[in-house]
Amino acid sequence: MVTRDAREDSIRRLLGTLPDRPGIYVFRDADGVPLYVGKAISLRKRVRSYFRQGGPPDERIRRMLKRMRDFDFVVTANETEALLLESNFIKHHHPPYNIMLRDDKSYPFVAITSREEFPRVILTRKPHRAGITYFGPFTSVRKVRETLELLGKIFPYRKCHGIKPGRRTGVPCLNYHIGLCLAPCAGKIDQEGYRALIARVERLLSGKPDGLAQELQRSMREAATGQRYEEAAFLRNRLLALEHMLENQRASAAVLGSLDVFGMHAEDDVANVQVLQVRDGLLSDRRSFFLRNVSGEAEDDILEQFLIQYYATAVGIPSEVTVPAAISDIEALSELLTETRGARVEVRRGVRGKRRQLARMAAQNAELALKQDILREEEKRARPARALAGLKDGLGLPRRPMRIECYDISNTGGEHPVGSMVVFEGGLPRRDHYRKFGITAPGPDDFAMMAELISRRFARAVLAGRGLEEDADASFGARPDLVVVDGGAGQVSAAAKSLEALGVKGIPVIGLAKKREEIYLHGRRQPVVLPDDSAGLNLLVRIRDEAHRFAITFHRARRGRQISSSILDELPGIGPSRKRAILEHFGSPERFVAASRDELEAVPGLPAKTAREVYSLVHKLG
Repeated sequence: MVTRDAREDSIRRLLGTLPDRPGIYVFRDADGVPLYVGKAISLRKRVRSYFRQGGPPDERIRRMLKRMRDFDFVVTANETEALLLESNFIKHHHPPYNIMLRDDKSYPFVAITSREEFPRVILTRKPHRAGITYFGPFTSVRKVRETLELLGKIFPYRKCHGIKPGRRTGVPCLNYHIGLCLAPCAGKIDQEGYRALIARVERLLSGKPDGLAQELQRSMREAATGQRYEEAAFLRNRLLALEHMLENQRASAAVLGSLDVFGMHAEDDVANVQVLQVRDGLLSDRRSFFLRNVSGEAEDDILEQFLIQYYATAVGIPSEVTVPAAISDIEALSELLTETRGARVEVRRGVRGKRRQLARMAAQNAELALKQDILREEEKRARPARALAGLKDGLGLPRRPMRIECYDISNTGGEHPVGSMVVFEGGLPRRDHYRKFGITAPGPDDFAMMAELISRRFARAVLAGRGLEEDADASFGARPDLVVVDGGAGQVSAAAKSLEALGVKGIPVIGLAKKREEIYLHGRRQPVVLPDDSAGLNLLVRIRDEAHRFAITFHRARRGRQISSSILDELPGIGPSRKRAILEHFGSPERFVAASRDELEAVPGLPAKTAREVYSLVHKLG
């Protein structure tokens, strides 16, 4: 964890990257989750205002800033664009510190009452309900009414309002007589035929009109060939209405549909890629990626490699991708994405119109984001050094503890005891130097177990130092700058005495007690208490928790082997194959011991009689 001073210093450095331009800013917590999204005419002035002397007057904002660990931003062309982008981000991420307007129900939708015997196609603003298929939302009621009017001409579904079609009189209404309804109320069309008609409506509203025009053309030709000219004219009018609606759909999609827009900026060995996600014509989200090892790579190659990795894990690939104008080989990218998606993906350069604006926005944000990425990387590298310096000063160590070894004991009531040794070098885990120990000291005696663990580890170090150990272990041969044991003064004393008995001098020994995270130093009566936000304390806690995890994992594995050996191997009728079947079925010997008779009888390959005998014997033995 970063200290308060270090976090404030990091944020001050990030504030220096803010441009004096309009856009939105996103405050994030330690996990990167958006806490607040805001817009600004000047990002520099607006974001800096949160960190002025005295802080913001609003208590809600002060609480948010306590949780905030990072921020990023998106520059836009003007304030209006920033306003729209802020709205889209808030609706997409639902940040807890933004005021959320419950206005989604005010948007108009086209709804199909799918559960009714003869479904209706209607306009609605009501909240979504089960059994109704919704299409939208639309930004204009007028557009919805125009859509319904065209749909009603193409597909003569019923226009009446009740759950059941028709009027009380049973006489078809005027819509039937002018060709706008097929009169299911009078039995002119059955339920199956009517639902086939509604299925075509859903296809058209879903943007999948393939084949609808051809079906109408075929029906129209058949009617004309059969000299049913009135029917042919009726079908012609439906076909014209359908073509008009398809033209409107194509025109709307041509303005901007759903696409991903990529922007990139590279410097030296690093780069940033921005992905602007446009969905249904709205810029709804932005993703930022920091790339390493890009030095010497061409821009085409960097983006191609990124796209392969990005779309290998993305939820879906849109039908269109916009890339920087400098990218040359868009055909290859198109083929690659088409093969990955299983349908045509058009890759276009952002050189004109709205796509050009979005491509420029992505490129600008990539350049600005890369500056932040570089600062974060510097901050990340500096963090361990600060933690080690804090430990040196806070514990009075002779030097920075570049190599820290932590030891922990794991057992169950003294049974199956094991020990773990984890190693951190330069504040980072050195996993190839982790070691495990089976403990022989009788339990439950944590002090004796810890003494044995330390003795065995440093006895190997003494042998390696004298050149008396063949194939000396590199981890045991290294000398730690600090030994940490999981526990209090008793464990520290046991570890220190083991070192003294071996003649190992000059290695500080400390213990970290879980209850209050107090630090016990050998030779000092009172524990040292470091501040909760101390980077040094948090490093010690991380090392202690890692030693505990490593020890308990080994303990469970060893206990499982011993239990299976002591129980399963002694059971009558249980050979190697049945033993393997039992362990695979239950996952662990403990689960097997706790199983009921019915569960044992359900084990594949274990006869029911044998299962009953095993159950009786295990429970007789307790």
